[in-house]
Amino acid sequence: MSALESSAADTCQVSFRRIPGGLRAHVTGTGTFANTVSSWRTVLVEVRERKPATLLLVDELRGPPLSAGEWHDLVEALRGQGLENVRIAHVKPRGLQSIEYCEIYAREAEFEARVFDNETTAGLWLRYGAE
Repeated sequence: MSALESSAADTCQVSFRRIPGGLRAHVTGTGTFANTVSSWRTVLVEVRERKPATLLLVDELRGPPLSAGEWHDLVEALRGQGLENVRIAHVKPRGLQSIEYCEIYAREAEFEARVFDNETTAGLWLRYGAE
């Protein structure tokens, strides 16, 4: 099973709305690798359909953090799937946990992505690009 495949037994909820310049995704559910994969598969479908310039992903999955290896596998599976031209702000309002691996691997895969602990700062970065 590849990183973009997951068990049908695991579920999470993803809702979308347009924001100025892009798309906002809100993810809730239990924080498992399968649910993280499922949420990103759902995001990929929306990105392919809507072609936003930016993506604000608010990740409120609850549970233990993914390991560095799981983040690596997920980011590698996302490579070439349509996120290369999207500026991505990944927001973890419940705490960053070990999500820095996500940002490190995303940058290595040449995604324009950053991780934030609040939506306001993430939105500013999406609009203005300040480091």
